[in-house]
Amino acid sequence: MMTEFPTLETERLILRGPQPSDAEAFMAFYRTDRSQYTGGPMTDRQAWNFFGTEIGHWTIRGFGMFVVTRKGSNDPLGIVGHWYPHGWPEKEVGWVLFDAASEGQGIAREAAEACIAHAWTVLNWDTIVSYIHPDNAASIALAERLGATLDREALQPKPETPGLVYRHPRASA
Repeated sequence: MMTEFPTLETERLILRGPQPSDAEAFMAFYRTDRSQYTGGPMTDRQAWNFFGTEIGHWTIRGFGMFVVTRKGSNDPLGIVGHWYPHGWPEKEVGWVLFDAASEGQGIAREAAEACIAHAWTVLNWDTIVSYIHPDNAASIALAERLGATLDREALQPKPETPGLVYRHPRASA
């Protein structure tokens, strides 16, 4: 069964479904210490399996993490999107930029805003959170720029390694 991926477009970006050609960029990121707040570093085999999980999530849930590219380029800058694996207490919008050179340009924010809007209006989610490692200052700052607030009462997706749960408001709120 082939999974159909929607495409989201922003002023500067295309958010598309993962393609086999994205695996190398994904694995390269997960080899580095930059991946420490998102489950890494990993071996190539672990990263390959995780990349397969990203694709499988789309098939099982009908939504997932988009690969972010600049308009006019197919080079992956990172993954941003919808995440709700088995056992997760709430549906999440998350973000990962692969290259430090992409930080500070508003790419993650622009992509996350598109995914949050998609979650409210197309996926019809009732709530959106972002699960963030407590030491990931950049992601905390982004969540706050997106208008999310820390929810200390929210259930943890990994109670054995608690993180921060940021709750996103509806645009009309």
